[in-house]
Amino acid sequence: SLPALMKDLMTNACHRKCVPPHYKEAELTKGESVCLDRCVAKYLDLHERLGRKLTELSVQDEEMMRKAAVGSG
Repeated sequence: SLPALMKDLMTNACHRKCVPPHYKEAELTKGESVCLDRCVAKYLDLHERLGRKLTELSVQDEEMMRKAAVGSG
């Protein structure tokens, strides 16, 4: 599903960006935690923006199809 795919992409991207491949401590450092928080916030913001844009484009497409149907009929 799309939400699961987005979660996997976000998790992998933010982990690669914020957590070094060789762990020095069992717990996240303050810097790693802040980086992960910001990374996740950016992904969620982007996901929300894309959702709004796709909805807007879908509505526009439906309006164009309706006008085309009325114009040809």
